[in-house]
Amino acid sequence: MRLFLVSQHLLVLLSVLSLTRAQTTSAPQTLGIITPPEPTTTLPETSTETTTVLPETTTLLTSSVTPETTTTTSVPTTTAATETATGVKTSTTGITTAPTPTTVSATATATPWTAPAIFYPFGAEAGDTEILEIGGDTFRYFTFSTPFVYFGRSYNSVYVNNNGLLTFNQPLPEADPPYPFPTYGNEDYIAPFWTDLDDIGIGIYSYQEYTSGSVLTRATQDINQYFPGRGFSASWVFVATWDYVLTMDMNVFNSHSSPAITVQAVLISGDGFSFILMHYGDCDGSVYAAQAGYDTIGSTDYYQIHHNPNNGYSDPVLKNTTNVGVPGRWAFFVNNGSAIIGVQMKLESFLDLTQSGNIMVVLHQIEEELVSRGLSGSFKMKLRRVKKTQP
Repeated sequence: MRLFLVSQHLLVLLSVLSLTRAQTTSAPQTLGIITPPEPTTTLPETSTETTTVLPETTTLLTSSVTPETTTTTSVPTTTAATETATGVKTSTTGITTAPTPTTVSATATATPWTAPAIFYPFGAEAGDTEILEIGGDTFRYFTFSTPFVYFGRSYNSVYVNNNGLLTFNQPLPEADPPYPFPTYGNEDYIAPFWTDLDDIGIGIYSYQEYTSGSVLTRATQDINQYFPGRGFSASWVFVATWDYVLTMDMNVFNSHSSPAITVQAVLISGDGFSFILMHYGDCDGSVYAAQAGYDTIGSTDYYQIHHNPNNGYSDPVLKNTTNVGVPGRWAFFVNNGSAIIGVQMKLESFLDLTQSGNIMVVLHQIEEELVSRGLSGSFKMKLRRVKKTQP
């Protein structure tokens, strides 16, 4: 009886070895891996003799092959491998394992997108109040700690609308279509990029007020560079930013891998002066009419950076435009406080100023000087009277 059992062992061993030889022969020569038979190929559970023999034959099989080929049950740490773009981990031995949720997540979160250097700090990292926008017409009301004077009108609060627009008297979250400047209306507008941002895809608009710190230092340096001669010192800054991406996928939004619109308005005041900066990153995601610039009640002062009355991808690359020599940045002087701007010119006689035509030349020179100091170019000067006085 014992001899019979041994013969049974030998018969099974021979059959398994022959099966292994066949498999090894048919496997690709470059891998050198022996794949164990699938569970469905094992002998039926009714045969008690064969189920007790299989572990022994497996042990004999394992000991008969080289160590390099015994990696079918686990992948060594030296071959644990690199992640592919699809999130599947591939070992150096060519063994592919199924992707796990952590692998997919790690692949999806690529290097975060960063805004152009001209932008002031914004977003959660900067401590902004953030509003996630997905297809809604929303706004936020914010009360200033210090009044902002805008072309002679003092405002204690602002409406940050989702559509790339700041208003002072009432919210205006809808933009269908935006009004072209000048509007000759009853509202003061600051519009870095007024359009239907909420219908584009995923977006975040955010804002923050500053009364101290490095942001004020940066604002002081910028304003003194673009509007010299005042010795300006910023005491208050308000930053509002709109960042929208043509997608409904948060991973695409975070990486900005689809057309995007990123714009910013910076309100700056100090010493009775007020300024605004407008910053432009990508503006490729717009499919609607758009307006950029600023306007005032009755349009006594206004400036139109861009107006596109038609739908479609026809907006310019605003990140390459400027009025201060810095691509993507526009700067405006919106309240002169107690500033006194002098214009010096040479006149041969009193008649030079009163003779017909000469006065228009003088007024034009004064206008050019005021515009060079930051005043909007939409104003006109008229002479009321000329009076000769003794020095």
